[in-house]
Order: sequence, then structure tokens, then C-alpha cells
Amino acid sequence: MCSIFGLTSARVPRELMETCFNRTLSRGPDMSRLEDIPGGVLGFHRLAIMGLNERGMQPFHLGGDRVVCNGELYGFRPLRERLMETYEIKGESDCEILLPLYHEYGVEMFKTLDAEFALILYDSERSKVIAARDPIGIRPLYYGRLEDGEWAFASEPKNLMDLCDTILPFPPGHYWMDGEFVQYADPAYVGYFTMKTEPDVCAKLRRLLMDGVEKRLDADAPVGFLLSGGLDSSLVCAIAQRFLPHPIRTFAIGMDLDAIDLKYARMVADYIGSEHTEVIISEKDVLEALPTVVELLATWDITTIRASIGMYLVCKWIHEHTDIRVLLTGEISDELFGYKYTDFAPSAAAFQEEAEKRIRELHVYDVLRADRCISVNSLEARVPFGDLKFVRYAMSIDPELKMNNHNMGKYLIRKAFAEDHILPDEILWRQKAAFSDAVGHSMVNDLKNFAERTYTDKEFAEKSAKYDYCPPFTKESLLYRELFEQFYPGQSHMIPDFWMPNKTWPGCDVDDPSARVLANYGDSGK
Repeated sequence: MCSIFGLTSARVPRELMETCFNRTLSRGPDMSRLEDIPGGVLGFHRLAIMGLNERGMQPFHLGGDRVVCNGELYGFRPLRERLMETYEIKGESDCEILLPLYHEYGVEMFKTLDAEFALILYDSERSKVIAARDPIGIRPLYYGRLEDGEWAFASEPKNLMDLCDTILPFPPGHYWMDGEFVQYADPAYVGYFTMKTEPDVCAKLRRLLMDGVEKRLDADAPVGFLLSGGLDSSLVCAIAQRFLPHPIRTFAIGMDLDAIDLKYARMVADYIGSEHTEVIISEKDVLEALPTVVELLATWDITTIRASIGMYLVCKWIHEHTDIRVLLTGEISDELFGYKYTDFAPSAAAFQEEAEKRIRELHVYDVLRADRCISVNSLEARVPFGDLKFVRYAMSIDPELKMNNHNMGKYLIRKAFAEDHILPDEILWRQKAAFSDAVGHSMVNDLKNFAERTYTDKEFAEKSAKYDYCPPFTKESLLYRELFEQFYPGQSHMIPDFWMPNKTWPGCDVDDPSARVLANYGDSGK
């Protein structure tokens, strides 16, 4: 990942500006630059992934225009060749083509990008700053108002603390100009359903996911893979191994007592022939990491924090012991094809409505988790299930086909790869276990027990009552909220709510987000 920073004001003291900018140095440790623009500033911390020499450093310039972008533009090489006929392009970085594209299309270029990106662009002819974010929000961007009424943008909220009274996530699929947000894409809404048969749907899902993985293997820096042993990460790893002539490097993490998924990850690694590493953690590791994880996430959400601890620790190990710079992950499949709790959806329409909600909120839950845990360790996340063509097609499938009609969640994506024998049947048809549980049931228990030791019942009641917005409802949630307030006082509104199953559905009115509390969990944790 990289880190971007931009102000539409030149009145912020330079020392304060640099302090705020440098809070995300770990996102881009290779090179940093803070550059003045008329009436403002652009900043960039670089993690070199494409075009590893200094010609890939940002801001990029074209005439008087400038841009900083944290992103990956897929399929950029043919575009680059075409644009080089008209524009001077000095390096090999994918993001260098953004200003030529802007000269060609203006803000309409955002609709054309096959990319994960967040950017801040200065248009010198119109003396305007434009900011934009990819349709799903895979790359982070936040904004706020400065004391003088001008605007600030940055990759993480920590960059804007001490600059802005109120910090908010930049809405995915939007660009900002002249103080207004304009939506250019909403992949959650398709407006129609693809009325195809199950075989046709599965064939297209297979093709699109294969394409989504293949394009994300293009990097000038070493690539690795997070492998939990669940369906989604296992498919990403197996597909990637089909495309690459050498063994891929896979990494799994688990608790020292009861890591459910380590054996399944090992089974996948053996089957596909990857170079596999297991990282083992203890209760001590979990509790010591907790404050760091809350700070890097900038969230108080229970599910996000639980699921982030294992991911943060395995990425920390990868950063400290390997030369890997890029990690492919399995996020976003659940939002498209269903969680354990969506088995209780009362209708196909309700299933689709829930999927749309989850896709629109990804940037504050699962995608936020993946970005922060990976980027804080100077790595880049790539998410094949978040490929725009794949997402749009998956959302257009008749939801009747996506509901759990076979006593097997995410049936379509499993069926799509059944004939390939790309994975062992024991993996392909294994019931889902949530990552925070699969790292080891003891991890969540350790967190709950620590919270129980931290507060008496009286302290819990008194301290929880202080919060009007999304008040804590368990001792664990109070623990996370108090840690959050230490790092981001008064910014709780950055997160819209607790990630929980849909409480209005039968069987889903639970007081814990873990799938373990659902009646249909069954063999998921075995």
C-alpha cells in the first residue's frame, strides 16, 4: 500500500502538517514527498510495487497538473502504450497514466478504470482539487474540514487527527469536486437479474474469478498469499498456482491450543504444492496486540477487531521474515454469496437487499480490516473477489440461485470449480467457519475473558452509559470502545454500527457477531 495526503489550504503550519502526514509512514516506507500546490499541498508515502525505480515516485506531473494515488490499475500496459503516443510517460508505474487519462476523459475517467484506488488530483487549468475512491472502497480515503473551512484528505483517519474536528470515510464510488460528492458507480445495485441457468452462471463465475486472480499477479515486487484453509482464500491460492510456473508462498495463522483451520490450510498447500508457512500465536500475543490493532483499524466494531488480530499478526510475521510486498486475500466472497446467518433470509429479495447493504459497507468492515492489517506492515493487499466485473456479475445473479438451497453456503462458487478438481473435495465442500473463530475458538474466548476481568458489572453499566452513539452492549465491546476513544476521541461516527447478523430475521437476534452462536453453525468449527 501507499499513503496519500492532501489539503486545499496553505494555512496549516508545516510542522503540524508533516507530523500528521508521517503517521502513516509504514504504508509507504520506500520514499516520501510533501509537495506544495497552489493553495494547498499533496503528500505521498510510497510502497514500490510497479515500476520500482525513482521514476515511479509521486506526485506525478503533466503540465501543471499533479496527482497522488494509492492504487493498482489493472490491464494498464496496453493503455500505457496507447497514451505514450501522445503524452510523455517517464516510468513504468501504472498510476502514471492517470493524468493522461484525465486529460482525455476528465472526471468521466473514473467510470472507465478497472482499479482499486484512492487519489487526489490537482487540475491546474481549472485551479481545482479533485479526490476520488474506487467503487468498493478497497483503497482507503478519509476527509474532513479544516479550521479555515478548507478540506483535508488522507489514507487514514490518524492523518487527520489534530487537523479536523470531524473525520469521515470518503464514500466509495464517488469523486469530490467543489465541495460536493458525485457518485459515479454503485456495484451493489444492478437494476436487473441475469436469468441464466445454474450451469451458465457457474461457468461465468469461474471465468471471471480466474481473470480476477490472474490480473492481480502482475507485480514487480514479490507476491504472497494468505491461506486460512477456508473456501475463499483456498480458491485464490489454487487459481494462482495454476497460472504461475513456480510454487506460490502461502501463510496461515492459528492459536497454539485449538487452531481449527491450520490443518485445512496445510491440506490445501500440500494439494497445490505451495511453499507453506504456519504462524502460531498465543493468548499473550493476542492480548499484547489488541491496543495496536484497535489503533491501526480506527474502529470499535467487535467483528472487525476479532478478525484483525490474527491477520495483523500473520502480516507482521511476513513483513519481518520475508521479502514479500504483495498479498492476495479472500475477502468479499461472503458479502456476495452469503454468510452463515443469510441462511435465515426470509426471501430472495431480502437476501439481495442484505447483499447490497454489505457491499456498500465493505469499506468500514472487512475491506478496512484487510487494508489496515496488511498496510501497517508495509505490504499491499489485492482482493480478487473484489474484481469489479466479478462483483457486478455476482450481484446480477438471480438471488434465488444464491440462497442456501443445497444445505451448503456459497454453493454456486463451489460448484463453479467442482469439475476442475482445483481443490480437494474436503476443502471445496467444507462448511464455512469465520476467520476469527477458525484461528482458534480460544482467541475469542481469551478476549472475552480479558474484558470480563477488566470491568465489574457495575463498572460496565456506568461506563457504557456514557456513550449515546452505538453504545457498548457487552464488556468486550466496552473494552474496544474505550481503546478506540484513547486513539480517536470523539470520532466514533466513522463506523455506522456494529457488524451483526440481521436481527430482524428469524434465528438472527443474537448478542454476539460470531457465527458460533447461530443454530446452523453445525460442523463449521470442526
